[in-house]
Amino acid sequence: MKTLKLGLLRGRMEVKVFMRGRESVVFTLLFPVILLFIFGSVFQNTIAPGVTFSQYFVAGMIASGLVNTGFQQLAITIPMEREFGTLKRLRGRPISVSAYFIGKAYLVTILMILQTALLLGFGAAFFGLDIPTTSGKWITFTWLILLGSACSTVLGIAFSVVPKSGRGASAIVSPIVIILQFFSGVFFVFSELPVWMQQFAALFPLKWLTQGMRSVFLPESFATQEVAGNWELGRTAIILTLWLIIGLIFSIKTFKWSEE
Repeated sequence: MKTLKLGLLRGRMEVKVFMRGRESVVFTLLFPVILLFIFGSVFQNTIAPGVTFSQYFVAGMIASGLVNTGFQQLAITIPMEREFGTLKRLRGRPISVSAYFIGKAYLVTILMILQTALLLGFGAAFFGLDIPTTSGKWITFTWLILLGSACSTVLGIAFSVVPKSGRGASAIVSPIVIILQFFSGVFFVFSELPVWMQQFAALFPLKWLTQGMRSVFLPESFATQEVAGNWELGRTAIILTLWLIIGLIFSIKTFKWSEE
């Protein structure tokens, strides 16, 4: 109980610090909205009966937002905190690794809620985005957000040991995220990508998150356009859970407070 309390307190502090950085706020919260505006304005075609490209793109951007706010942000900021001595100073305070992880998860969850709200509001206002109306779709949306956020958070923490310095972290992490976005059907219709890209993307969580989000925001008829001919929600839950477990194990075993 003490660990949870400390973690939530740390999380609230993380949010305050994040909101003070204008560049981070703009890039993390507004950049997906800017991309939606650009792609929605350029590609106004219908890719399937009742499905516009904007509708398809929003589903991918929400899933991609989980990776951006979780994996990418943490894999970049934690090495910077380690290099600048922030983590070393935290180690001298009564905060455990678990509480630190909870604080990061709290930050990712808050940012994801804000980013999703902005995307849905902007999409509905300017591109006629259809918001889900059934409880089943909202239940699916909720567990995808929770499981996806947790998975992205622990993987970001686990990967944060890879960059050798905070200044070089972005150069390592950002290309990985961009490649996965292209391969996972965020910017293009997934079933139209080369088979080898589909198979490669299927190894990673983002492909399954985007597919899961399509099941929420696209009509049931679109499921036949998927590679498997259905949404595969059960497999999505299993694969995300496996990545969550893997990320958690590596986070605990490899996390370092300092560069030493």
